[in-house]
Amino acid sequence: MSCYPHGVPEPFPVPIGLRLNAAARTVERAFDEALAEAGGTLPVWLVLLNLKVRRPANQRELAAAVGIREATLTHHLNAMDASGLIVRTRDSANRRVQVVTLTEAGEAAFLRLRDAAVAFDARLRAGFADADLATLAAQLTRLAANAASSSDAASPSAASNPNAASNPNAASNPSAADDAPPWSGLAGRPA
Repeated sequence: MSCYPHGVPEPFPVPIGLRLNAAARTVERAFDEALAEAGGTLPVWLVLLNLKVRRPANQRELAAAVGIREATLTHHLNAMDASGLIVRTRDSANRRVQVVTLTEAGEAAFLRLRDAAVAFDARLRAGFADADLATLAAQLTRLAANAASSSDAASPSAASNPNAASNPNAASNPSAADDAPPWSGLAGRPA
């Protein structure tokens, strides 16, 4: 055990989980603020993003893509429908299935929130070289895998899908394991 001068013991190192949690909370709050300034919230952004990029066939697929339960999604969709961002219609082939589509207002909200998300991502990347970002991505993936290994080791889905530990959306969307954010290619693209 090393000591500081005068026999004062070194402080206990802060566990990496606490550092990661503190950083995640700071980033989450800042992202929430950026989305709020653009007139949205994280749940609205995730729904709009998935409707625009992945185009799920129904609410069940949309809930899986967003990573929330169907009941929670219904709550968000009700508010988005009331705000005029989306329209829900019954599938003509299966009347029990609701299909969700963006309205013009939803398209406009998507563009505003996309711009806010791209700007926020650029803000986070400031001061990092590409190699540093690749290392960070690999380390975060490893941390997620380490955290999931004890809880998911017994899970049959974890054994069949090695990406599940590092990406909770990987089971429902194999392309979700990619490092690039799903909106990264949309910045210069028209609606």
